Amino acid sequence: MSAAEIKNLTVDQVKVGDELPALTQEVTATTVVLGALASRDWRPMHHDKDFAVNRNGVQNIFINTPNNAAWFERYITDWTGPKGRLGRMKFKMSSSVFPGDTMEMSGKVEKISTDDSGCCWLDMNVAVFVDGKVSTSCQARVAIPKDENDNPWSRKAEQWQP
Repeated sequence: MSAAEIKNLTVDQVKVGDELPALTQEVTATTVVLGALASRDWRPMHHDKDFAVNRNGVQNIFINTPNNAAWFERYITDWTGPKGRLGRMKFKMSSSVFPGDTMEMSGKVEKISTDDSGCCWLDMNVAVFVDGKVSTSCQARVAIPKDENDNPWSRKAEQWQP
């Protein structure tokens, strides 16, 4: 893909109520274990099925908190393009995600604003569904360019106020 083909969402291309395209991901033991490894989470419930089942009383190993966060960040920035810059994110895990589950991610733009430095912000609700039920809900704030010449990643100090 050439640089000209990379999608960079700008604020004029978004409106309140816009829904992000759904993302579906089959979860495997590898998905769970690699997420735990990447976040240096050595707790056995994220890689040892016997421990998870017999000690924790759950059905299998399960996705950890940083892995959940990474899936939300990927989902949002895949939609915004590489100039999208996550400002903050808050999420609540209602149920665990296990190997064999299918994660279905959805999101919606709730608010668009511009701060005093000219940074454009999208406030979004995003969720992971498993079997039609919300597994994890998330509120995120992401900066996107106001136009093709803007880049939220260039904002520093007082110009970056997520």
